[in-house]
Parts: sequence; C-alpha cells; structure tokens
Amino acid sequence: MSVGSHFKPSASGGMISLQANSAELKAFQDFAALVPKAAANAQRRAINKTLRWLSTHIARAVGRQERIAVKAVRQRLRAYPVSGGANSGKLWFGLNAMEASRVGRPRQSRSAVSVAGRRFKGAFFKKVYGNSAEVWIRTASKHFDPADYPDSDVSAAGGASSGWIAEHGSRFPLAKAKVSLEQARPHFDEWVRKADEHLVHVLQQELNFELQKHLKGN
Repeated sequence: MSVGSHFKPSASGGMISLQANSAELKAFQDFAALVPKAAANAQRRAINKTLRWLSTHIARAVGRQERIAVKAVRQRLRAYPVSGGANSGKLWFGLNAMEASRVGRPRQSRSAVSVAGRRFKGAFFKKVYGNSAEVWIRTASKHFDPADYPDSDVSAAGGASSGWIAEHGSRFPLAKAKVSLEQARPHFDEWVRKADEHLVHVLQQELNFELQKHLKGN
C-alpha cells in the first residue's frame, strides 16, 4: 500500500496501476484495524469505481484531442478490477495506430476519403481483405506519403510501388490508412495524478459507508 498509483509504459501502450498509498489511509487506520474486512471492501469498491471513472475520462479526452470516436478509444482500454486479496487495479491503454475506418465514418469522394476531419487524398474506401471495408491507397500513387499511413509496414526496397500488407504477409501495392495514438502517451502522468485525487475522494466515501454500517450493526 506504500507505492500508490503509477504507470508502466511499453512500446504498444501503457499500464496504469491504481492503488491507495499508506498516507491516504492514515486517517482510517484505527477503523481498518478494528474491521479489516470492511476496510478491504471499501478499498476494493473505491479502486474499481475509480477505474471506471478513469476509463471514461481517458476515452473522452483522447477522443476529443485526436478527433476519434469515443467508442473506438474505449475498445483500446482494458480494465483489470481488484479481485481476491489484491489491493490494486490496473487499466491498459493500447497505443498502436488505429485503422482510419474506426475513428469515424469514412466518406468517399472522387479524389479522397474523409474521416473524422482527416482527408486521405488519393485513397479509397473498399473491402479488400477480410469482411470489413478499410481506407486504402495505392503505394504507387503520387499522393502516398508513408507518414500518413503509420504502421502500414510498407517496404521501400523497390520504391513506392513495393507495398506490403503485413496482415497477410503477401506482396500487394496497397497501404491501409491508420491514425497514430502516440500523441496520447505524454498524458499518462496527468491521468495517474487525476485518478489518485479521485481515488482519495471515493475511498473516503466508501470508508464512511462501511463505518456507518459498522456503527448501526453495533
């Protein structure tokens, strides 16, 4: 209980660990010693409620900042609530580039595909692989810029026309449009700080609830 909330970055995302530290529980130590099970229940509920609050906060913030549908951001969040004898919950946020077709509703024009305020000139929205339509561009197109198609694994060995689709491992001169989420990475510290502040508030409410139950029971 001494570490407190923190996050661990990785190449593909970040894992937020949410838990109270000893200072936050100091005012309730006598109660926790008297009724340890009630204190543990209060802590579990407070952390799990804060995980849900944090998921909502991150989804809205990233959706607004990156002009991405909140529903799509939520699909990148995975919560691991407190269970059993654990005293911390975790929230994983994947930061790999997201398919442009998922960030909003693609709109095809004669010269480009527009989606969520982004315009992919020279691209087309069509079902090429799998069961879903995606935003694609021919790598031989004069409008193709690898910077606009992150994580599309386009090989430059034979020039712009030698594109590769990593999902199928076969040569094909197309690149799938994706949207980078790397701009969200610097905000992990802020999210952890806000979650810690919210956790203290919710923990006080939950401990007070358990205290009132204990007093009524006695």
